[in-house]
Amino acid sequence: MSEPMGKMEAAGGLAVTTGVDVNAGVDRLKAEGIPAKVAAKDATLWGPEAEEEASIRLGWVDTFVKSRELVAPLAKLRADLAEQGIDHVALCGMGGSSLAPEVISRTLDLGISVLDSTDPGQILAELGEASLRRTVVVVSSKSGSTVETDSQRRGFEAAFKGVGIDDFAKRFVFVTDPGSELEKLANAQGSHLFLADATVGGRYSALTAFGLVPSALAGADITELLDQAEEFATSITSEDDNPAVVLGAVIAAKPTITIADDGTGIVGLGDWAEQLIAESLGKDGKGTLPVVLEGPAAPGARGADRVYATVGGSSTGLPASGSALAMPDVVVNGPLGAQFLAWELATAYAGYLIGIDPFNQPNVTESKENTKRILADGLPDERPHAVDGAVEIYGSHADTVAGALGEVLLNADSDGAYIAVMAYLDRIGDADVAALRAGLAERTGAPVTWGWGPRFLHSTGQFHKGGRQTGVFLQITGEVGEDLLIPDREFTFAGLQAAQAAGDRQALQSRERPLVRLHLTDRKRGINQLVHALRELS
Repeated sequence: MSEPMGKMEAAGGLAVTTGVDVNAGVDRLKAEGIPAKVAAKDATLWGPEAEEEASIRLGWVDTFVKSRELVAPLAKLRADLAEQGIDHVALCGMGGSSLAPEVISRTLDLGISVLDSTDPGQILAELGEASLRRTVVVVSSKSGSTVETDSQRRGFEAAFKGVGIDDFAKRFVFVTDPGSELEKLANAQGSHLFLADATVGGRYSALTAFGLVPSALAGADITELLDQAEEFATSITSEDDNPAVVLGAVIAAKPTITIADDGTGIVGLGDWAEQLIAESLGKDGKGTLPVVLEGPAAPGARGADRVYATVGGSSTGLPASGSALAMPDVVVNGPLGAQFLAWELATAYAGYLIGIDPFNQPNVTESKENTKRILADGLPDERPHAVDGAVEIYGSHADTVAGALGEVLLNADSDGAYIAVMAYLDRIGDADVAALRAGLAERTGAPVTWGWGPRFLHSTGQFHKGGRQTGVFLQITGEVGEDLLIPDREFTFAGLQAAQAAGDRQALQSRERPLVRLHLTDRKRGINQLVHALRELS
C-alpha cells in the first residue's frame, strides 16, 4: 500500500498528494515545457495527426473567462422562471453534456433531474403533470442531433402539450454549438438559447454553457465555480508546485486508475472524470482505464496494475472514514471549479505522456451507426442459450445465472483483463443492480467497471472499442413495463434502448471479446436473482 504523503504539490487552492513514483513523468512534462505550451494552446503537442483536432479543441484552458458572459443572462432567466412558478430543472443530455451538471447538482444538493437514458421508465418518471408544471427542460447537445437527446426533447414536448401547457417552447432551454440544428429549432420556435464555445470538446466542457446553464438555473453560484478555476489557473505554468502535472503523471503511471469520493464535500466527481479519462485516452490499443468506486476502500480499489485515488473538497487529503485501509495512493483535494480544470489539464498531460490524441473519439460512432442500422432493419434474431428463472442467458455455455457470472470471472482471469458491466436499465428505478460491480470486484483480481446504458457509450464505450482489447463484457437488459412513443419517429424509447444494446453488442462481438448477456424478463425478480446468484460464488 502506498503512503500518500510521499509527494505533495499544492497551488491555486488545490493539492495533489501521492506516494506513487511519478518523478519521471513530472520531470519530463516540466523539462519539455508542456504546461506552458498547453496554456498557450499549442496544438502541435500531441503529434501531427492530432494537430487539426487539437487546434479547435483547446478553448477549455481559459474558458472560465468567456463563461462569465453567462452569469447575468442566466440569473435573469432563473428569476423569470421563478416568477412563473418554475423551479425544477430537467436536463436532457449525454456524456459531457450531462455529467458535469450532475456533479455540481449532487455536490450542492440542487436536485437537477439528469435524463441521460433511453429507458422508458426513467423518462416516464419525469412526465407526471404535477412535475411538468414546475419544470424547465434544458436540452444540451453539442452537435444538436444526438439521438437520445432529440428523443427526450420530443417526449417532453408531447407531455407539455398533453397537460395543456401551450407555451411549451418557453419551457425549453437549448444549449448547443453555433450552427447546429438545435440552434435553428430554438430560433424557429422561440425557445431560450445559449450557444456553447465551439472550441471546447464535450468532455472538457464542465465550465462552459453545458456545465453552467442547468446548474445556474437550479441555483448554483457559477461565479464561484469560475473563480475557483481562475485561481487554480495561476498554477498551470508554475515551475515549482504544479498539482495538475503531478496528477497527469499519476493518470499515465498505471493501466488503471480507481477513483472514489473521500466524503469531504464533493459528490460524484468520479463519474465525470471517468468519461474525461476513458474517452480521451482509450484509443490506439492504449490508455488508462478509469474505475469509479462506491466509496473509499471499495472492492477493487487496489492492485498492482492500478492507482487508487480519492477526491474531495477538504484540505486534509484524508478519507472521511479515517480508516488506514482507506488510505489512497493519491489524494486530490480542492474546490469543485479547480477540480474540473485540474483533471482536464491532467488528462491532456497524460495523453502526451502516453502518446495519445486526447481530443478525438474515433470509436464512439461505431455503436451509433449499428444502432441506426438496427432501427431501420429490425433487431437481430437472438435466442437464449438457457433460461434461469426471470433471466435469459445469452453468449454463455452456462445454464444458470451463477454459472454465467462464474464464466465472466473465469474469462477475466488473465493478465491485463478487466470486466465491464453494462446495464441497459433504469438507473434510478433499477439502482439495486449496481451492487454487482462490488460483488464481482470482490471475486476477481481484475478491475471491474460499471456503466449504465446508453450513458456509458459516451464515455467508457470509447475505451471498450479503442483501448486495450482485454475487456470481458457483461451486458444486462430488461423487459419494459410501460413503453413511451417518440413523436414523429418510427421507434419507441424501448425500441431505441434495445437497438442501442444490440448495436453495442455487435461492436464488441466484432472484436471477438467475451460477452455474456443476461436479459431480465421481470426486472425486480431478475435483479434479486442476479444478486443472490453472485453470492453463490462466494
